[in-house]
Amino acid sequence: MDQLVIYIILIAASAIFASLVTYFVLKAAGGDKIAKAKDVANAIIADAKKEAEIKKKEALLEAKDEVYKSKVNLERDIQSKRNELSRLEKRLLDKESSLDRKVDVINKKERDIGNLERNLEHREKGINVRERELEGLLAEQNKQLEKIAGMTSEEAKKLLMENLIGQAKIDAAAMVKEIREKAEREAEKEAKEIITQAIYRCAADHTVESTVSVVSLPNDEMKGRIIGREGRNIRSFETSTGIDVIVDDTPEAVILSGYDPIRREIARMALERLVSDGRIHPARIEEVIEKCTKEMDLMIREAGEQVCFELGIHDLHSDIINLLGKLKYRTSYGQNVLQHCKEVALLCGVMAAELGLDAQMAKRAGLLHDIGKAIDRETEGTHTQIGGAFLAKYNESQSVINACMAHHGDIPMETPYAVIVQAADAVSGARPGARREPLEAYIKRLQKLEELADSFKGVSKAYAIQAGREVRVIVEAAEIDDLKSTILAQDLAKKIQTEMEYPGQIKVTVIRETRAVDYAK
Repeated sequence: MDQLVIYIILIAASAIFASLVTYFVLKAAGGDKIAKAKDVANAIIADAKKEAEIKKKEALLEAKDEVYKSKVNLERDIQSKRNELSRLEKRLLDKESSLDRKVDVINKKERDIGNLERNLEHREKGINVRERELEGLLAEQNKQLEKIAGMTSEEAKKLLMENLIGQAKIDAAAMVKEIREKAEREAEKEAKEIITQAIYRCAADHTVESTVSVVSLPNDEMKGRIIGREGRNIRSFETSTGIDVIVDDTPEAVILSGYDPIRREIARMALERLVSDGRIHPARIEEVIEKCTKEMDLMIREAGEQVCFELGIHDLHSDIINLLGKLKYRTSYGQNVLQHCKEVALLCGVMAAELGLDAQMAKRAGLLHDIGKAIDRETEGTHTQIGGAFLAKYNESQSVINACMAHHGDIPMETPYAVIVQAADAVSGARPGARREPLEAYIKRLQKLEELADSFKGVSKAYAIQAGREVRVIVEAAEIDDLKSTILAQDLAKKIQTEMEYPGQIKVTVIRETRAVDYAK
């Protein structure tokens, strides 16, 4: 329709334009020209009318086509909506029928439940009646039993309870013994295999170390140069290092003695350089000691990084690495602590892998279990407490912290890694050649072991054997039976754990025998 209006406007404009052209042509040309102009104008108007009629018809056809298309689309949409409504109606009908069936089922169940409740009430009434009858019969029987036995029911209960408690104790002790023996039979073999494999794969060749440093000299004349005029060189050296220099009759050697192993190592390095250089005077001594101190810091750092690299542990804090390096110059019972930590880490890794645990976590806990020994001389507390606090400061995992603090039994073990670290620590410290112990401390430990065994009632003799690794206890057969022997072994083991400190483990063996002796005359 809009196109039709446009066409009419164009026709009108064409007519006006033709009239204007005619007017101006007639006015300009005169009569003939006016006639010709009128003819041209009429021809133009006729053509315009024809064209307008054609355009009008085309516009009407297009409008009718659009109306037809709109009608077809509308009918298609209406049919689609009708189909969708039909589907919804069918679904609603299906749901309605399903709900009706469910309602019927629920009603049936309610009727069944009602019948069941009525049956239960009826049975409950019958049971109550029978209970009352049984209570009466029991009361009558109890009275008759009291008359026959000559004691009240309370007295009989007390006697029965005493007998049952005694029997239960005996049964419990026998059951505990049987369970323990079964667990030991099944678990000891597997545990031995795991530990043996770990020891075989992680065998170490280092033994105990000396806690005193000896510096070799080219000749005995060098001793005088070390002492210096009126002892000024040796005083300057001892003041700068904090280490005592012992110059005695030992040929071509001096001894360095000190409490701090790192300072003693610095003093050894400095004295060897001074001896090789030959220039020994207070200024030179201070210069060399300062250089050796800086070199020692680098060596400590490298030692910590090296052991971390060998174990494949790469995300430790730099302060922890420095403390690990310090452990290289610390000994425990003559055993190098850094080598001990490395050995424990390797053992822990193998054991954890055999048990299906995280081997990397186990190695980390084994490496850091004695970290407190690097600073225990600077802080109060045991090395386990100091180490746990230090690791917590640097956000180590709770498994590592617990393994560090619990490997000597100071706190309860919360994870399997703590148990593995304790076992690996015992293996590393108890193997032959790992540690040394003074004779006096060794004798005192054996005496203490025998005294603890003798403190129990019924013990006849106690012997500490195998260098204190086992204690054998002989008991009086008349006072202690077989079950009490098992309990005695457990109590003695617990007492040894509580009151003694020792490397490795101590086996407790209780021996009970009965001898019948007679003489033929």
